[in-house]
Amino acid sequence: MAHRTSYERQQIRETYKAMYGEDLVDRLQKTLLNNYDGNEVRVALMISTDIEHFNLLNLYILMKLTAYAQICNALSLWLLNQHERDALIAKEAFENGETNYKALVEIYTGRKSSHLLLIKQVYQTKYRMQLDQDILNSEPPHSYQKILIALATSHKSHQTEVSPHVAKCDARRLYETGEGRGGAGGIEEGAVLEILSKRSIQQLKLTFATYKRIYGHNYTKSLKKQRSGEFEGALRVVIKCMYTPPKYYAEMLHFCIKGTTFDKTALGRIMVSRAEIDMDEIQRVYKKKYAKGLKDAIGDSNYTGIDCKDFFVALAGIRTP
Repeated sequence: MAHRTSYERQQIRETYKAMYGEDLVDRLQKTLLNNYDGNEVRVALMISTDIEHFNLLNLYILMKLTAYAQICNALSLWLLNQHERDALIAKEAFENGETNYKALVEIYTGRKSSHLLLIKQVYQTKYRMQLDQDILNSEPPHSYQKILIALATSHKSHQTEVSPHVAKCDARRLYETGEGRGGAGGIEEGAVLEILSKRSIQQLKLTFATYKRIYGHNYTKSLKKQRSGEFEGALRVVIKCMYTPPKYYAEMLHFCIKGTTFDKTALGRIMVSRAEIDMDEIQRVYKKKYAKGLKDAIGDSNYTGIDCKDFFVALAGIRTP
């Protein structure tokens, strides 16, 4: 399945529905829910009189459930078209009691305005909710919300032209409202949000490149020099994802493979969503930074099921433009 093109995957999905009257993605989700309903845990409890033995069985079953969920979710995402996939990722970002802002950042910084519009349409049609409004209403409040809404405003303007002059002016303003203040009270959030809300992603990329050319270092580095709070931390993540995606995704994958992230959906989400975009570049960055190939790292990981390892390694083998 990993080596099937987007068109072939849609054909498989359509053929499955024609033959069995059910969407293959829905079937995968139902299989996940129905096949693992806790029976194995109850059986283990009945046959085990030793608490240590039961705990080991319980741990084994939990690992089995996690691996099964991982492969089902990854296959589901792979079968969906890009707009459906991102809409589902966005919906899942609000589940489990804590908003997964990084998943939303990846969508808002890495998609064209036309693509984001389609994502929002699918989201509204399927879930009967407005994506931007769900971000605003997310609890507890977080600085990510202000940044994401600013980016949403930028996408609505449908700007296409990129101006070196505007980039230079914005870079200077970022400096003057940030490290140019000499660390007096951190950065001016309002100035940053205004720039984010009025410039396209491509224009913002040029601005950050111009900042580095003028001041000799990345804007994210300057943020570390400031009084680093929640807003600065969120802004660093957003800019890294926007300006240097391969570096951002390589680091995220490393955290997933090592089991040092609470974002349990990140590995599947990233491998699937970037497989046909920039996986080659991500692998180059990964190997340079961690002195190990991504495929080998996935294969050696203790936090990924066997089936998932094979699938993710296959995805990593897809040649990207």
